[in-house]
This record gives sequence, structure tokens and C-alpha cells, in this order.
Amino acid sequence: MTFTFRPVDPSADAALLHSWVTHPKAAFWMMQDATLQDVERAYQEIAADEHHHALLGLEDGTPAFLMERYDPALRELTGLYEPLPGDVGMHFLTPATDTPVHGFTKAVITAVMAHLFEDPVVERVVVEPDVRNKAVHALNEAVGFVAEREIDKPEKRALLSFCTRERFAEAVAA
Repeated sequence: MTFTFRPVDPSADAALLHSWVTHPKAAFWMMQDATLQDVERAYQEIAADEHHHALLGLEDGTPAFLMERYDPALRELTGLYEPLPGDVGMHFLTPATDTPVHGFTKAVITAVMAHLFEDPVVERVVVEPDVRNKAVHALNEAVGFVAEREIDKPEKRALLSFCTRERFAEAVAA
């Protein structure tokens, strides 16, 4: 599977994103009750934020997943860990489907990580998924993340995990 990336267009992509983030299988995205306007507004705020970016992952030009990149020292994890130069935060969401493709989500997280590490400034990816999201913990581990500790965020108990450029390369090569 080969993916490309483009910035989210909050107005044009709002309906698609709304269908993804409000689906019951996207419960950990915490937007279950969001209206279309709420989703559009949330992604307008991200688009206006120089420290947070939302991208659509495309497969053959068709939106296939969502990823967000953020500065964890200034967004999401401010004051919750000791940031290092080269840290970047990441979220990703694969939409629910009635016809799942084996290996798709692992291909997505691998593509997301490769995309992040294309930036020579990035040395380490930081994630903070809900501690109950066992499926994403397994995916994170498969691409080289190491869990450090649980942290309390305002909206959830999270598993703070890190993946260095080297760990990712080793995981992909294995």
C-alpha cells in the first residue's frame, strides 16, 4: 500500500471527518457527540495553529485516514513530560469500514511514522493514547514505540510512549 498526504481542508473535509470521528469505533477520538459544525470548527482551529497540523492520508487519491502532527511541548503534553529537541506528537485515525483489509492499519501507522521521520528535525515521535486502547498500543509497539508511563490528561488516562528514528527503522526492518 502506498499513501500520499495532503493538509485537511476544514470546510471541504468536514463531512468526511465528521463521519469518521463520530463513528462508535472512533470512541477514543472523543468526538462521538460532535456536530458537523463542531468538527469543522475543530479542524479550522488546527489549521490556524502553527504548532498543530492535520493531514489526510490518501490511497490512490482517495482519503483513507487522518493524521495529526503537533508540538508536544506546546500542545497536548505541555507540562506532562520533559520534551527533547526533535520531539513531535502524533495522532492517527483509520475510519471504520464494513470491509476491513488485513494489514491496513499497520500500513497506515508505518506510513505516518515514515512521513514524520522524513522531516530531518524529527528525532522522536511521542504518543499519548488512552490506556484502554489496547489495539493502538499493539500497533505502536509494532512500529517501535516503547511505553514509558501512564499520565493523567484532562480528558483521559494516557499511556505516554516514545519511538526514536532508530527504533522505527529497526521495527520496519524486522
